[in-house]
Amino acid sequence: MLRALLATVSIIATVNASYACTAVDIVAADKTVIAGRTMEWAFDMQWTLVSQPKGTEIALSAPAELKLPTITVPTKYAVVGVSAAIIPGGALLEGQNAAGLGMSGNFLPGFTQYQAVSKTDKSYVSILDFGSWALGNHASVADLRAALPTIKVWSDDSLPSGPTPPTIHFVFTDRSGDGMVVEYVGGELQIHDNVAHVLTNAPTYDWHLLNTRNYLNLTTIGVSSREISTANVTALGQGGGLMGLPGDFTPPSRFIRAAFMRHNITPPANADEAVQAIGHILNTVDIPLGIAQSTDGKEIVSDYTQWVAIKDLTHNTLKIADYAHRTTFVTLDLNTIFAQEKPSAVLVEKLPYPAAVDGTSALKN
Repeated sequence: MLRALLATVSIIATVNASYACTAVDIVAADKTVIAGRTMEWAFDMQWTLVSQPKGTEIALSAPAELKLPTITVPTKYAVVGVSAAIIPGGALLEGQNAAGLGMSGNFLPGFTQYQAVSKTDKSYVSILDFGSWALGNHASVADLRAALPTIKVWSDDSLPSGPTPPTIHFVFTDRSGDGMVVEYVGGELQIHDNVAHVLTNAPTYDWHLLNTRNYLNLTTIGVSSREISTANVTALGQGGGLMGLPGDFTPPSRFIRAAFMRHNITPPANADEAVQAIGHILNTVDIPLGIAQSTDGKEIVSDYTQWVAIKDLTHNTLKIADYAHRTTFVTLDLNTIFAQEKPSAVLVEKLPYPAAVDGTSALKN
């Protein structure tokens, strides 16, 4: 028992030092679906915004030692997403397709074990090609949910995954508002309805849902005053109902903070309000440089929010901002990009971010 407890503590300690990502989605009263996410990392991953037109060929391969054939399939849907150029082939960790299916991949270290491919398997894909396969060939969460049990998703040390192993779980959302979380635990596929409309990192999604029971006391309405003996003691300000809301940047705390905000924010009426709602929620988990640090040998490294993306899955638009332009998003009309027949790519940091508007004239006499 003690050995098992210590093993669990060791895993959680590793998780708490892991890379931080937070994804949130919301549906406006007019049925617009907005899904946003932050991407935190401690290294320069050369994040690249890429366009994969309809018909892009995806190579579905198996581990080399099995000597199984690589199957090449053309995609059914155009995709725009974000990949890490440091990884050969550019694995998608974020994106949306022309049919309104969106994806965010968040790291799940310590808990992810992908599936084992056997020599008798006919359908397989490496984790590095999974994002392009999922978005390129499925129109909705329901479509992808039906397809996942038919394909083996694998990873091994031969994959060029950059400075960290590709231990990832995914949240998918479509323009109907349907959402699911996809994890690979113990070599088995796990699919969860995204009832929280939030995903962070480790532990697994079901653990995060159980953990929400520790915060049932949280409320948006605080106690304004209380009679103590003969004194009427008043609150110092608003927000007292949130005493106990975790403020650190560990995955469990970010999950609780984002989920509370998501389910208690004033419901948005339309796309603009939904984008603003998601932006405000993501602001509560934004990590500045120097705040979330860990040691890598003798070197101190800092996890920080390298970029933020907000997807309008209903109208096919994307807003994105890197660390240096956190308050000035670039907006892309994806329908125009989807109509292109050639792939394209640009570093996220090289996007044409707008300059701040000079409002001096508003107060000039």
